[in-house]
Amino acid sequence: MDSMRVIHLSAEGVSVVIATTNDGMPEIVHWGAAVTSAEPDLLTFVEAENRTGMVGDSDVPYRASMLPEHSRGWFGAPGLSAHRGGSGWAPRFALRSLALDGEEVGAGVTYADGGRVSAVLHDAYAEIELGLEIDLTSDGLIRARARVRNTADADMAAVPLEIHALAVALPIPTWAQEVLDFTGRWGHERIPQRHPIVRGDHSRISRRGRTGLDATLVQAVGTPGFSASTGEVWIGHVGFSGNHEHTIERTDGRLHFRGGESLLPGEIRLAPGEEYSGPWVFGSYGFGLDGAAARFHSYLRKRSRSSRRPRPVTMNVWEAVYFDHDHRVLVDLAARAAELGVERYVLDDGWFRGRNDDRAGLGDWTPDPVVWPAGLRPLADEVRALGMEFGLWVEPEMINEDSDLAREHPEWILRAGPELPPRYRFQQVLDLTQPGAFDHILAALDGLIDDIGVSYLKWDHNRDLIAAGHPRSGTPAVHEQTLAVYRLIDELRRRHPDLEIESCASGGGRVDLGILERTDRIHPSDSHDPHDRFGILRWTGLLVPPEMMGSHVASPVSSVTGRIHDLQFRCAVAFLGHFGIEWDIRDLDATDRRILSDWIARYRRHRELIATGRTVGAGELDATSPQVRGVVAADRSEALFTIVTPTTSPDTIARVRFPGLAADRSYRVSVSGSDSFGPPWQVPAWLRESPALGGDGDGDGEREGRGPVIAGAVLARVGLDFPTFHPDRAAVVHLAAVVGS
Repeated sequence: MDSMRVIHLSAEGVSVVIATTNDGMPEIVHWGAAVTSAEPDLLTFVEAENRTGMVGDSDVPYRASMLPEHSRGWFGAPGLSAHRGGSGWAPRFALRSLALDGEEVGAGVTYADGGRVSAVLHDAYAEIELGLEIDLTSDGLIRARARVRNTADADMAAVPLEIHALAVALPIPTWAQEVLDFTGRWGHERIPQRHPIVRGDHSRISRRGRTGLDATLVQAVGTPGFSASTGEVWIGHVGFSGNHEHTIERTDGRLHFRGGESLLPGEIRLAPGEEYSGPWVFGSYGFGLDGAAARFHSYLRKRSRSSRRPRPVTMNVWEAVYFDHDHRVLVDLAARAAELGVERYVLDDGWFRGRNDDRAGLGDWTPDPVVWPAGLRPLADEVRALGMEFGLWVEPEMINEDSDLAREHPEWILRAGPELPPRYRFQQVLDLTQPGAFDHILAALDGLIDDIGVSYLKWDHNRDLIAAGHPRSGTPAVHEQTLAVYRLIDELRRRHPDLEIESCASGGGRVDLGILERTDRIHPSDSHDPHDRFGILRWTGLLVPPEMMGSHVASPVSSVTGRIHDLQFRCAVAFLGHFGIEWDIRDLDATDRRILSDWIARYRRHRELIATGRTVGAGELDATSPQVRGVVAADRSEALFTIVTPTTSPDTIARVRFPGLAADRSYRVSVSGSDSFGPPWQVPAWLRESPALGGDGDGDGEREGRGPVIAGAVLARVGLDFPTFHPDRAAVVHLAAVVGS
């Protein structure tokens, strides 16, 4: 075993131990809780599990590597599925180099506080080079990806290397026995489904050309009964916005998360010298779902422009006016929004040429000359004069057949054959892989940003990619289209360093780390119904921090579900997110204006905590108990919790605990939320008598120190009674540590 090379990466309570020999593929022998061991102990551990097979040279058992190989005896899905004219389909790779942060790694054990491991392997017969990267970030998040290169001579150009699949495997110990993932539909994303792990594959594959409304955001695997705050949890995620695969695979003594791009037939065909890189596959380990989610949040907060400054309270006018754009009405809405404390105003769909409904205009990105004879600059200037930023809705990847662009360039529409794919919302997909189409859209968006002074784009994507082929050849285009979208966003952000972008795709249809590393927030759902929205925010929050999730207060009657909710409840549910309004506020009476203004002031006061705190949750496993979403300051000096009553419960009251608080500190309580939690005699004193959650300088009881003071140990470990008498009631609780405690 002199040739054994072991790398031990550690960061933020996580260890990743990678082992390989000169002949082998790197294997992750441990990913999970941090381990402390000297070099001899670690080598002993790695070597202790080796098995000889029969008489040392026959039937040697194969342990799955990062890219399991069929040629070495792996009978699950191989990490690489490829062939060249029917041959080379069972590659057996030999290690050429192994490096840590660019430095070659020798025999023995190498220790590092995080870092990137890269390996290059080759199969001389199949003429395939394989590159692997394993990165442990400073947040304790593991990410890995693979790259394949065709090393055949030029005279083999007529026989390309065709890639069917390339998927990275991250090991999980078999004592993790349950899996949680998600499904959904338009208007009701992130519906959880949980079940025991069984032998075989549990695969969630999206072939929609975007992340997908029904796709799982993550796959969480944990010890039996794991919850928000209990049990060991491993979360896997594929950071790619096109077709992709999440799989949990259980075999003989092995369990792993497998992830990668889901490739269409013939999509990747490599000529000699060409290569294909799979997407980053992410893994997060933690104690409880919240512990694992915190690593994703930390990772994104270090990369997103949303961390540069306080999140501006946003108004989007879609549900106020829909396609009925009128300059006077929109200026009136802007003036009313500014009075309430709104800081960003977004003009949604309907502003461009020929756009009176969703049947025409996509692709013609110039202001409609009938509605906007002087362009959008006057409106944008009036919005800025009111002290707000100006944002604009666009859908750059799509095209209506009834548009000037489609008539001029029908060859720019994706199709797998001579006929166009079925329409969805009367639109098709613009082929951004064609340089002419890419340059046209880039110039249009760049011009709008400059000419109007746009500081924010709501970037929508309202259809799945069906029969999405290159128009000239009919070959699949989803992979290249996804990369073209990334290039388009990257170039816009390069040209406009302060531009912020929201990823919207029929609501929450494109939420993944591929798009989130390029955008600043997501639209979790087109449904603003707070009854459903609370769960959507909770489960999307396993990947996305709250300040990157648009969270708007809409009309009393939900446009999607038809449910009716009071304003206090709608505001309380929206509070722990990127707060905003999507509602015709011209209809507000004096009472509702005051309520909404108070909630905006509260948000502006507490948004730094929302954008920096650690998220926590509780109650999601029991439909008859209250559900909790919270954020706790890093130093545990304060916290915010939203508590929502269950739809139905056999109890009139339930005890709610407040996770994440310091047990040795005491906290002053303030509360705001629904006006009624049931009969007054059912409402406990702490909820009934606590002062209102404060806003900006409003002289409220919270600032005057009138709230009850309760020990952190009691709040976190014992909890407080909360009424469950009425459904759809919510309280936002602020807990502020008392000085000296």
